[in-house]
Amino acid sequence: MIEVYDTTLRDGTQGKGFTLTSQDKIAIAQRLDAFGVDYVEGGWPGSNPKDKIFFETMKQVPLVRARLAAFGATCRKGVMPELDANIQALLQAETPVVTIFGKSWTLHVTEALGTTLDENLEMIRRSVAFLKEQGKEVIFDAEHYFDGWGADSAYAEATLAAAVDGGADRIVLCDTNGGSLPDVIAERVRCAVAEYAVPIGIHAHNDSDLAVANTLSAVGAGASHVQGTMNGYGERCGNANLISILANLVLKLGLEQPQQLEQLRELSRYIDERANIQPNPRAPYVGDAAFAHKGGVHVSAVNRRSETYEHVSPDRVGNGRRVLVSELSGRANVVTKAVEFGDALPEGDAAVQVVERLKELEHRGYAFESAEASFQLMMKRVRGEYRPFFELHGYTVVIDKRDVDPEPRCEAAIRVEVGGIFEHTAADGEGPVNALARALDKVLIPFFPCLSEVELVDYKVRVLAGPETGTASVVRVLVEMSDGHSRWSTVGVSTNIIDASYEALTDAIEYKLLLAGVEPPDPVRLARIGA
Repeated sequence: MIEVYDTTLRDGTQGKGFTLTSQDKIAIAQRLDAFGVDYVEGGWPGSNPKDKIFFETMKQVPLVRARLAAFGATCRKGVMPELDANIQALLQAETPVVTIFGKSWTLHVTEALGTTLDENLEMIRRSVAFLKEQGKEVIFDAEHYFDGWGADSAYAEATLAAAVDGGADRIVLCDTNGGSLPDVIAERVRCAVAEYAVPIGIHAHNDSDLAVANTLSAVGAGASHVQGTMNGYGERCGNANLISILANLVLKLGLEQPQQLEQLRELSRYIDERANIQPNPRAPYVGDAAFAHKGGVHVSAVNRRSETYEHVSPDRVGNGRRVLVSELSGRANVVTKAVEFGDALPEGDAAVQVVERLKELEHRGYAFESAEASFQLMMKRVRGEYRPFFELHGYTVVIDKRDVDPEPRCEAAIRVEVGGIFEHTAADGEGPVNALARALDKVLIPFFPCLSEVELVDYKVRVLAGPETGTASVVRVLVEMSDGHSRWSTVGVSTNIIDASYEALTDAIEYKLLLAGVEPPDPVRLARIGA
């Protein structure tokens, strides 16, 4: 078994755009404990009010499996540990584990610390020994160890020996600049494992996109302790991604680990949600695209034998297979999506017709991979199963800007027929698309009250390359809607952004009515544009 040391709450928060409140950190610490990590590094006590609140609160929050660690530096030059404010802050956190880092690179000793090589060794030895005397489990992070070994191998080794002499419980070799290669990592770890009786760990950064590979190389060379962050967040290019590391330890190296692997995707999403970050769709193992298949040949093969294009079963890491539809799709994609939607399975000519229509529309600029609600409606139209809910008889959008107005005034007037009843109304809005959406709501909600639950979650416009350029280009509009229970996306394409938006909006409305089981009113006289 490999010890898992999570530093998301400290090293992760040093990453660009990754911020957590004290309450976020407390909640994540509990979630990591429930998941089964061995150590949770909470932060740097005394460095900021947020971490101070975290450690004070955690004194009353019991952890079942994980041991909470406080992080800090060795004592300063010329200051004994018992008088050093940083060391005292570590003790005041009252955590069972203290992790301290010390300089293993001569460059940092002389330039960053401004002290002598011998004094640095004493700072490491004294700091570790003092913390051990206070009853702490002490983990020593040899900062810049691999760069330090390359510059002066004897001195880098001396820093490890100083920590061991002080009584350190774990020695962690740090690739702090993230520039080492796996074979170098493995060689140095192998030597450290042979030299010292204490467990050897690895702390890798991802500046060369090798943090996970370097961590696995270290494990192969005998490291029994790995450090990293969930989703690989961290300073610069990030830290070693514990999500990928854990999946590889179990599924590739065959190790027995206590962590609940089937919770990996859920945990990954939980961290992102707490940090208010959009999940990475291409994240290995846990991303939306990790087991997504677009090519028709791939889908056909996976439907027969999943291992043809999947290196592991997605359910092992709490993920699932996704079949995408695009101009690359074949009959297998359409059949699979129909089954997912719960539609009647298209067979023979029906599937071929859907594929042909799909390719035609994607050639015109539609993108159904990100708009599956529009794809489902398109399938129904091609197969003659679609009954429209309303008919557009025209709309007018006015944008009026006057000298006295700080912002342009937008108004949309719309003429719609619902079951033989004609309605003509208008609405203002914060822009032309918003005005059009409000006018649609004003007409349709009295007929279909469930539409009052729907709200716009996202709206994207992309200008597509084509024969026309500049302001005459074709635009694609993607909208995402939610009713508080489900989310769905639709697409519209036109040389006119208002018309593309109208198409996406009406698809979104009609999909909601299908979800709600609403029957189209009679009589219906609709010839939907583009159908």
